[in-house]
Amino acid sequence: MSGKVKSKENPIAGFFAGIGAFFKEFGTALANGDTAVKASLLVAGAGYFKRKQIVKGILVTLFEVAVILYMVLIGFPYIAQLGSLGTVQRQMVYNPATMKNEVNDYDNSLLILLFGIISLCGLIVSLLLLIGNVRNAYRIQRLAETGKHVNTFKEDCNAMLNDKFHFTLLALPVLGVIVFNIMPLIVMICIAFTNYDSNHMPPATLFTWTGIANFKSLFETSITATFGYTFRKILVWTLIWAFLATATTYFGGIILALLINSKLTKMKKLWRTLFVAAISVPQFVTLLLLRNFFANTGIANTFCTSIGLTGFLQDAGLISTNYIPFLTDPTWAKITIIVINIWVGVPYLMLIATGVLMNIPEELKESAKIDGANPFQIFRKITMPYMFFITGPYLVTQFTANINNFNVIYLLTQDVYTTTNQKMSASFGKEIDLLVTWLYRLTSEQYNYKMASVIGICVFVVCAVFTLLAFNFLIKGDKEETFR
Repeated sequence: MSGKVKSKENPIAGFFAGIGAFFKEFGTALANGDTAVKASLLVAGAGYFKRKQIVKGILVTLFEVAVILYMVLIGFPYIAQLGSLGTVQRQMVYNPATMKNEVNDYDNSLLILLFGIISLCGLIVSLLLLIGNVRNAYRIQRLAETGKHVNTFKEDCNAMLNDKFHFTLLALPVLGVIVFNIMPLIVMICIAFTNYDSNHMPPATLFTWTGIANFKSLFETSITATFGYTFRKILVWTLIWAFLATATTYFGGIILALLINSKLTKMKKLWRTLFVAAISVPQFVTLLLLRNFFANTGIANTFCTSIGLTGFLQDAGLISTNYIPFLTDPTWAKITIIVINIWVGVPYLMLIATGVLMNIPEELKESAKIDGANPFQIFRKITMPYMFFITGPYLVTQFTANINNFNVIYLLTQDVYTTTNQKMSASFGKEIDLLVTWLYRLTSEQYNYKMASVIGICVFVVCAVFTLLAFNFLIKGDKEETFR
């Protein structure tokens, strides 16, 4: 009915309802299935063999055998060691047979964790597939009992290339996400609960489980442990940076697009070409050049000294050196980084904003002009709401990307900025670090994988919470009707 609004289904409730239905159907299959269906718990292809689906029965049985062989030979030994992550330390042992010192049969904690997690997840997935196989065998039994047609293996293959082709296409991407995203994420989360660092580096030494000790270190501060202090400082700067970097490039791009598209602007194509040319230069090259440009002895400082700006800042007490510390002072470095990011990011937003502005319905602007609205009111009431509506998802993803914006911070400050804050230095952090660059330093320079994993989890939580809240705000209501 037109007067009623259909309520949106809760996706979480739907997910758990689907899980409940899955196991309920499995229970029904065990209770009402024939002997072949029940035998599918032991021999996966039993239900198919009885229904003359020989090829499908052979394939699922071979898969079952492969899983059993892997689990017996590789999986279960690694899973059994997950609790301790290894007990035999690597060392040289004298072999009387060869009369030489040889490496003993040692445990590798990292391999135990990696293969143990993979095997455990594989075991869970295999059990779910087995349950699904029993359900499918029961469905085939029902079809056969009611006299309905049961698809052959050839017909199933044709269906996967026609009616269910979307499943075929999605199979490889989903597998890639599981292997390259979900599995490393699970391993990283597990590392956060260990003491895996430079003092416990496999295969030379073992590392063990430490519970939530690493998380306590990240949120506590003492004379010897300064990770809590460093984390708070870097987290605040990360959020400030993400907000300013997103806002300045977003509004800067819109303003630049409005200026170029203005009726008063001549040679519009030339201006667009110049800014697009700035994008064509690789960001890696641009940032390294700008790092040298704003160095203490760079071109920028030479120019500022020649025009007297450096002396003026010295007299005003804003700097205490004979150069402007664009990238060597905490405050100056943060300002410089934000300004450089504007130069790097505005052209992208200019192109996006240009496309959006060209699609704003002219009827809206004409109606506003007839009602007596001035250009600023049109911009505030029509242009910006339309821009927010269209580019809202991009704005959210850009904020998240800036939280993880490694290039700008690292390439501009690496080997240039040195912290004078002893507490931050003790935790291998810098005032200008983002959480992601701090994480990188901990792994690549200090090999402190345990704390890097904890920080990685914190980055994920920050990004996930903001993204969920922002998207929920963007999609609520009926904003589509506003611009129709």
